[in-house]
Amino acid sequence: MARAIWTGVISFGLVSVPVEMFSATKEHEVSFHQFQRGTNDRIRYLRVNERTGEEVPYGDIVKGADVGEGEYVLIEKKELDEIAPGRSKILDIHQFVDLDEIDPIFFQKTYYLGPGSDETVKTYALLRDAMAEANRAAIATLVMRSKEYLAAIRVDKDLLVLETMYFADEVRAAAEVIERLPGKVRSTSQELRMAGQLIDSMTGEWRAEDFRDTYTDRVKDLVEAKRAGSEIVSEAKAPEATNVIDLMDALRRSVEKARKERAGDAAPDESVALEDMSKSELLEIARELDISGRSSMNRKDLEKAIAKSRKAA
Repeated sequence: MARAIWTGVISFGLVSVPVEMFSATKEHEVSFHQFQRGTNDRIRYLRVNERTGEEVPYGDIVKGADVGEGEYVLIEKKELDEIAPGRSKILDIHQFVDLDEIDPIFFQKTYYLGPGSDETVKTYALLRDAMAEANRAAIATLVMRSKEYLAAIRVDKDLLVLETMYFADEVRAAAEVIERLPGKVRSTSQELRMAGQLIDSMTGEWRAEDFRDTYTDRVKDLVEAKRAGSEIVSEAKAPEATNVIDLMDALRRSVEKARKERAGDAAPDESVALEDMSKSELLEIARELDISGRSSMNRKDLEKAIAKSRKAA
């Protein structure tokens, strides 16, 4: 089982609910090391004293706050711990709100909150059930890893889930970063109707398992292909921006395509459809069908393997 990354208590009025915090997500991208080009020599990073050029042991490193004009105030870790000894163990609820009132831009990372012990399951369940019945989320603060976090605690089935959040002054206003804010743009009723039809034709039930990180798949295929000395297939370039003059035609064709895909329409001659595809498109289909050795196949082999896999299905 995973180890808790934080333990403490939810402070709920005069009630304290011991909890353990676990990360609810994990990254799955391919991990790379760094090497000097043309060699197998790994690149390593060292903590070096910039004056002496000598490596410094981790235990001898302290934090320094820049106070201006080249002056720094050095702070020990224990000094940071001492200014919030209790708060580092308290998840302090300040108020309850409707979860829909919170703009998703404030959400940072998701964690599961579990009961702190067998003896405290009842108090945990009481808070969970009361929040579920009131349909409310709790807004709280906690100190973790020498940083204070704003957090929203919500109910998810049998669990309490915590979302760390950005503080208001950490969220940029769009006008600060976007030079070309679109504002109101006049569209014809026909364009709006056609765009609405496209949205309707692409609307479906949300299922997280329907989506996959295909870029990481392609990175793994690249590694496999280079290892095998096979041909490396480049992805197609991003499409050009749609010209305003061609907008209605692009919308119409998009609606037709989406409707056909939802209806499950297929080309009458599947082999011809495969022949019309680029090799990168064939690789994408082979990846979805989980065809072994696909990265080292030429396009003819890919067409045969896809056709065989589809027939077997």
